[in-house]
This record gives sequence, C-alpha cells and structure tokens, in this order.
Amino acid sequence: MTIKDLKPSIVWDNFYALTRIPRPSKKEGKAVEYLYNFGKSLGLETLRDEAGNIIIKKPASPGMENRKGIILQGHCDMVPQKNPDVDHDFEKDPIETWIDGEWVKAKGTTLGADNGIGVAMALSVLQSNDLKHGPVEVLVTIDEETGMTGANALKPDVLDGDILINLDSETEGELYIGCAGGLDATATIPYRTEKVPQGWHHAHLISVSGCQGGHSGMDIILYRANANKLLARVLLPLVRDFGVKIASVEGGNMRNAIPRDAEAVVLIPDGKTGDVDQYLHEILPVIKNEYSITDPQLYIGMRACGEPETCMADADALNCMRALLASPEGVERMSSEVPGLVETSNNTAIVRTDGGKFIIKTLMRSSVDSAKDLLAEKMRAVIELAGGHVEYSGGYSGWAPNNDSPILHAMKSVYEKLYGKAPAVMAIHAGLECGIIGGTYPRLDMVSCGPTIMSPHSPDERLNIESVEKCWNFLKAVLEAAPEKE
Repeated sequence: MTIKDLKPSIVWDNFYALTRIPRPSKKEGKAVEYLYNFGKSLGLETLRDEAGNIIIKKPASPGMENRKGIILQGHCDMVPQKNPDVDHDFEKDPIETWIDGEWVKAKGTTLGADNGIGVAMALSVLQSNDLKHGPVEVLVTIDEETGMTGANALKPDVLDGDILINLDSETEGELYIGCAGGLDATATIPYRTEKVPQGWHHAHLISVSGCQGGHSGMDIILYRANANKLLARVLLPLVRDFGVKIASVEGGNMRNAIPRDAEAVVLIPDGKTGDVDQYLHEILPVIKNEYSITDPQLYIGMRACGEPETCMADADALNCMRALLASPEGVERMSSEVPGLVETSNNTAIVRTDGGKFIIKTLMRSSVDSAKDLLAEKMRAVIELAGGHVEYSGGYSGWAPNNDSPILHAMKSVYEKLYGKAPAVMAIHAGLECGIIGGTYPRLDMVSCGPTIMSPHSPDERLNIESVEKCWNFLKAVLEAAPEKE
C-alpha cells in the first residue's frame, strides 16, 4: 500500500505529486513551475509574482456568488533534514514515503507534509467540481521556512478575498488565531588562527549525535537537547582544563530546526587522550540522564581523524565556547495570558568556524515584540562581552488574536456539527505567515488549521492519515458555510 491508495484520493494524489518535486527552501523553483502549470491546466486565472508566489483564482460555484471570497494559503518549500546515514539530495531526489500504521512517514528524511499537505488540500479544492463555495483564491508562497520571503514580498493588489484560511497548522481539531513574531540573529566572534604544532598532539573528532531535534517553535517547549549547546558544554572544560585545542566546529543547518548533530575537530595533547576519553565517558551518562525522556538516543563520541592545518588560539577558543554556552537558548518566558503557550524563545540553530570567524545563527520568537527585543539585547550583551557583534534580520511581528472573528465563529460551528465537539481555539509559538499577510491586507479575517503533523523539521516528521480526511471534510464544509457578502 502506498499513499496513493489512501482516502480522500484527490488530496493524497496531490500530496504525492508534491513529494516527487524537490523543494527545499530557496530552491523551490520546480515546485513553483508545477503549481503555475497546475492552475493553467484547469483553465483558471493563474499568477506568478516577482518573488515566485503563485496565486490561482477560481470563480464561485453556481448559487454561491454572494459569499465572501476565501483565500486558501500555504507554502511550497520544505525543511531539508535527514539522518546522517541517509543518502539523499534534497535538490534532486524525491521524498520517498511509507505507511506505518496510522502515520505516513519518509524514509530517513523530512516528509514535507509541512506544508505540502496543506497545499495539496488547496489544490484539491481547485480541482474538485462537486464542491459548493464562493470565490476561492489559492495563495502558495515561497521560502516560508527560512525567512518568509514570499509573504514579505506579497504586493497589496493581487488578492481579492475577504477571508484567509492558512493551512499550515499541525494539529487537527485546533484553530489558531495568533502566532509569534520572529527575528534572525547572526553573531560573529573573531578568533586568531595558529598553525598546528608538530608532534605533541592527536587529532580527534568529537561529535554530539542522536538528538531528536524538531521544530524550533512548536517543539521548543519540549526542552529537547540542542546539539550545539551540548557541544559547547563538552568542549569548554576540555579547552580550559585539558589543554585541548579546537580546529573547527560545525553544527546545525536550519534556523527553524532544533539542531540534532554537532561536531568539532580537536587536538589532544600527547598523553591526554585517555583522560579526555575518560571525561567523555563520565559526562555522557550525566547528560543522557538529563535528556532521558526527550532524547533517549543522544550520544557523545570521539574518534581519530585527519590532522588539520590550523587551529584556534587557545584564549580565543575558550572565549568562543564561553559565549556559545552562555548565549540565550530555549524557552525564555511562558505566556502570562495563555496557559501552556511559550511567549519568548531562542533556538541556537547553527554554529561554525569560518576562517577566523566563529559564527552563531539563531532564531528568536515571541508573541510580544518588546520581549523579542529584550531577548535580542541579551544575546548582544553576551556576544559583545566576548568581543563579537550581532546582526539582526528578517524580523516580523506576531499575529494578534481576534476572538470576535466572523470566520472563526463559522468554523467553530461547522466543526461542532461535523464532529460533535468544539475545536480548540489557540495561539501558536511559531511563525505563521498570517501576521505578515495581515499587515499587507489588514482587511482579512484570518484563521489557521490543518491535519496532525508530528516532529516537523526533523526526519521523524509524520502525518496522521485519519486527520487528513477529517481536515478535508472540515475544509469543504467551511467553504460551503462561508459568510455572505455584506
């Protein structure tokens, strides 16, 4: 059995088609071309703006012309993450899926259900001839995962609708009416390099692996291990107490993914290899105990490797590890207004040495702009104390909840009629595009929903099969129940 055998077949067929198209963030050109041709093949008005966003417009079905226009919105890019032992080129290879009981998974990579399944549902609405709906527009943006480039570039004169339903949420039965804003931070700390001295050391690779990772917004509350932070925790005493030199550091590859792996090439003084090995054996069970629930496969290992040509100066290596360890990480503050909601957080996503520059890239999130600004100042303080500087980019405000939203009330009523219970209404600690699009189109009444996706942004990503059908039936009913134009 494959995903093409699942029901509703129209949705799964469209999702399957998207899995065959490589579409990592910033490299989603083939998906953009596919979506453009998809709209044209249906004889619908299809636009591709300068950024690469696709807008497809479908007229109202007979008798529904007096309904408010609904925009179905999602993004075509996906987070490219894979297990270390998987040979996969996200710019060339399709995503290989398989069915595991009630879940659809990928074979050692991210699945791309975030947001491929939402886009598939929107395409299915365009393709269906038996739905009752008012005017429908499908907006598929580019590069949501690494900067919301498409949403930020959206012009104020291309959309006609009154209502926007974002299909990028990840729990069926929940309606989202607010989200966090975000800010990218790139810290750079200079360091001096030295030629590797001859004859007194042994080159080794120290690695942190097996962390569960996940979505840096949705999963940050789970307090999973951050491989970059753990590497700093291990390296700092090695440099300070054992005389170990650092040649290079590398960890993480996406700002919005909690890093699962990190490694450093180090030089261990002659006669100290056994001591370092003993230290790692002692610290590993301590750290594994701390993360026994969230990251049971966590591992810290060391193996001999090829000798590098240069290394960091001792004082600078110590300085960089202190800064990495001390910089803000994880949940900074919980919301005082919404129980259980993270208000402010930081994900130490990417670290690397690069020719005399130690680079730390993070993604800050907060539903309160001033709290996000304070977090940025905290990070700046740490980095500047270490002699570095921080640059900020890609900032966007959150999406403020509106409990009086007409489409929210309609969707709540539809859900209760379909499934006999009220949906949960909540805000999310993640960067939905609603906040940005709402800034360009302030008239829009917005809600976000979607089927259940677990562990997005990691190779453990999985999509619940039953929730797809429930979400599809819900979406069809919502389109039929669209409010009339005033």
